[in-house]
Amino acid sequence: MNRDGSFSELFERVCRGDAEAAEIVVRRYESAIRVAVRTRLSDPMLRRQFDSIDVCQSVLSSFFIRAATGAFDLHAPKQLVALLVKMAQNKLAMRARSQYRQRRDIRRAREIAGNPEELVSPAPGPLRQAVGKEMLDRALGMMSTEIRGIAEQRMRGEPWSAIASELGGTPDSRRKQYEREVAYIADALDMSAVAS
Repeated sequence: MNRDGSFSELFERVCRGDAEAAEIVVRRYESAIRVAVRTRLSDPMLRRQFDSIDVCQSVLSSFFIRAATGAFDLHAPKQLVALLVKMAQNKLAMRARSQYRQRRDIRRAREIAGNPEELVSPAPGPLRQAVGKEMLDRALGMMSTEIRGIAEQRMRGEPWSAIASELGGTPDSRRKQYEREVAYIADALDMSAVAS
């Protein structure tokens, strides 16, 4: 089997919620996410608040939720790496904005004494957090009726052309509408986890 065929099979398994496939994705691509974060996380004050592991967990969580609900059509490892790196950059920017808000401005925060290892998030590992059924159920529960219907169709493997034919519009416009909504929900779930 060629490399692209094995990637397609792996990605299909991830979309079905296969924990073993998710673990393979984490092993293969976690380092790319962490490197993308480390190269942009230059502010020492931000590094005291979170590190590349925190952002990596957030990216993987969002990725697995969105993949399980059919938000992505990936066909090659390069596409997945590009997507994960872009997600990491966006998550880092979102967390930095959150930290610099007036009510939580890290420039005014006191220095935290102690071991830097204590600053690492105590959240469960990315695999348990990302592929957990509870997280997927929460994401589906946050969707409007129309978007949840699209999610169910995508999880059954229906193409965008069939969805657009049923609901109206073009396949591309339906895909973009769906991707925006699922990305918003994944970010909202991530921010609620960060705030708690």
